Amino acid sequence: MTIIPEDERSSLPLDTDEVIYHPDMIRANEWILYEYEPPTRDFCIFVPCAKKKPYHESPSHKIFDKVIYGMLEPEKIHVVVFGTCGITPRELDTEYPFMNYQFMLGKCNVAKVKRDFIRMESQRLSQYLEKTRDNYKHRIAYCLGDFRKAMELAVEMSGVDVTIVPKEETINAHAQPDKKFIYGSLNQASYLQDFSNAIASVIGKNAQTAFCDDCGKTNDNDWYLY
Repeated sequence: MTIIPEDERSSLPLDTDEVIYHPDMIRANEWILYEYEPPTRDFCIFVPCAKKKPYHESPSHKIFDKVIYGMLEPEKIHVVVFGTCGITPRELDTEYPFMNYQFMLGKCNVAKVKRDFIRMESQRLSQYLEKTRDNYKHRIAYCLGDFRKAMELAVEMSGVDVTIVPKEETINAHAQPDKKFIYGSLNQASYLQDFSNAIASVIGKNAQTAFCDDCGKTNDNDWYLY
């Protein structure tokens, strides 16, 4: 499947802080919101986009997957990526433009771009939540920073419940005011524990306490270190 045929793609670059306004990124997200048919699953798990593409092959998503698939059966889950890419059902992560952009919004210091991102992304997420209101029984979002702000606004706008983790108290416990991104990355064990606990609380099982050998190491979640 091709969302945007090659002969219809814009020549504008996908590696600048203008990526959220890129006509192909906007068009691809509109396709997802208005034409894409999401599956019906017990769980929708929202996770942030990654520096390495495709997302499912990135170090961060491999960590997320060990938490997710260590507790849930694959046929019960739909993983949806959000962030700089807008909204990307992960089965589409090899599609243009989701596979092709390089810009990392987290490194952007342009106030207007950050404000516009939160506004645009919260609207998209709200629309997706409304579109899929009857597709999922449970929704969990694993996110920090501006991505988290957008998800929180989307929940308010749509009225659709999403469990957002890590917990605020866990995030605050990791605050390092002297760092560029004061709450660190999502590959920290305590954050992953909250993620695991959120899944466990729904399925009535004990949460995992050991995730993977790579947890705590630098990976593509740690974009602020590059």
